[in-house]
Amino acid sequence: MNFTLIVCTYMRDEPLLKLLESVKKQSLYPNETLIIDGSTDDKTQVALERNQFNNLKYFKVEPEARGLTKQRNFGISLVSEASEVVCFLDDDIILTPDYFENLIGTYEKHPDALAVGGYITNEVDWEKTSNPKTNDKFYFDGWSRIEPSRFKLRRKFGLQPDTPPGFLPTFSHGRSIGFLPPSGKIYRVEQIMGGVSSYKKEIFKVLSFSTYFEGYGLYEDTDFSLRIAKLGPLYINTNAQLSHYHDGSGRPNKYNYGKMVVRNGWYVWRLKYAKPNFKSRLKWNSTVLLLTAIRGVNIFTTPNKKEAFTETLGRLVGWLSLPFNKPKIQP
Repeated sequence: MNFTLIVCTYMRDEPLLKLLESVKKQSLYPNETLIIDGSTDDKTQVALERNQFNNLKYFKVEPEARGLTKQRNFGISLVSEASEVVCFLDDDIILTPDYFENLIGTYEKHPDALAVGGYITNEVDWEKTSNPKTNDKFYFDGWSRIEPSRFKLRRKFGLQPDTPPGFLPTFSHGRSIGFLPPSGKIYRVEQIMGGVSSYKKEIFKVLSFSTYFEGYGLYEDTDFSLRIAKLGPLYINTNAQLSHYHDGSGRPNKYNYGKMVVRNGWYVWRLKYAKPNFKSRLKWNSTVLLLTAIRGVNIFTTPNKKEAFTETLGRLVGWLSLPFNKPKIQP
């Protein structure tokens, strides 16, 4: 299938070059690669001029077009007519050599797929298991991983997710794609991660990335996935593997990040569940406060005390703002 790769970048010239070097080694190479740069300097442009990559086109956006969702929509407008699939990658990722071969191959195995996500391998340690289950581990499809402390606490308060990984619970706060094991299988989901995603180009005739998620765009991928899921299936191919190195440059300050966690989290919850019942409302608010308290404890238990304090404050301000200034859900 003819496909386009779009990389939206901001002030990350060195990580971007590492990504493009891994793209160069692919067994299936993109028909075109679009770099959409929102940087305030010229380092990325200079780096790309010094390093040549096949089928690559570079675009520097104006200040009013900066921000993840704006840059993605800008990139979509430039995609070749011949492309059938549009892939997105974060700029701090390294691909395995057969990433695109497995990712694009999913559309052939599942012709109904509207979107397919890749699988990050360097963030969680999994092991095959047949041992009796314990509360210290999470089990799925014959595999296990360490259960994060926040989920252990949530279990004690009756706040465990009521859906499998990759699906949004009735009170949100679900298990991410990181809770699917490296089984080599293809799983159907309703959420994929925007930084390791691909979409049939045809969906952009009816949908675009929401401009509500400005700047860093936290949860914009959940919003877009949930809107696609109303139209057709999404999948994760655990053989389409890569590593994500979470480069710290270009990220918002922790206070703003904390507000985004709560307000953007409320937005995507209400996108799927417009009129949740009282129990779901109670569980959503209880989970927000519990996770905020856990982050607050980090003020005393981690070296980055200032970051933990400002993020905790941002979460509290975000939660307290909701009764007076709820986000407006965009169709």
